[in-house]
Amino acid sequence: MLIRGKQPEVPAPESPWNEVVPGLWMGGHEFRGHSGRPELAVVHDEFDVVQTLLRLPGYGPDPGVEHHVWPIPDGPLDGTQLAGVIRLARAANEALDAGRRVLVRCYHGYNRSGLVVAHALAQRGHAPPDEVIRLIRARRSAWALHNELFVEYLRAGLSTVRLLEELAE
Repeated sequence: MLIRGKQPEVPAPESPWNEVVPGLWMGGHEFRGHSGRPELAVVHDEFDVVQTLLRLPGYGPDPGVEHHVWPIPDGPLDGTQLAGVIRLARAANEALDAGRRVLVRCYHGYNRSGLVVAHALAQRGHAPPDEVIRLIRARRSAWALHNELFVEYLRAGLSTVRLLEELAE
């Protein structure tokens, strides 16, 4: 299965989600199963908090699981979208501090979820950005954060990018 749009051919991940640091997981809505065919990554109650950056019906989580939905494109983000990413990262860290298991997901679990997870790790003191990006790629997939714009956002700092976007608007 390939990412839609103008992206290069990007393979689906080999698992529905992967733990990046203890309690913080990155995932998607689809993965390549053992048969090599696409399978649905439906969340039930494996996590205490699920953050969804691309919502598709029927993918969970179960009722009673805390669920935050903030749809954003896998491309340029405006100030409001960046503010949402920053809020999700903060919420993920608050949940981690409370000992809760957090899943951040998008379509394949590469770019949008990677942006939130990387910012959350930066807020937790993991630095510099390139080390965070390497960690995410090592834990999720070499394809994680292949969106170079998101990599540049992380290198500049999301708060700075947000301020610049709002000034441009």
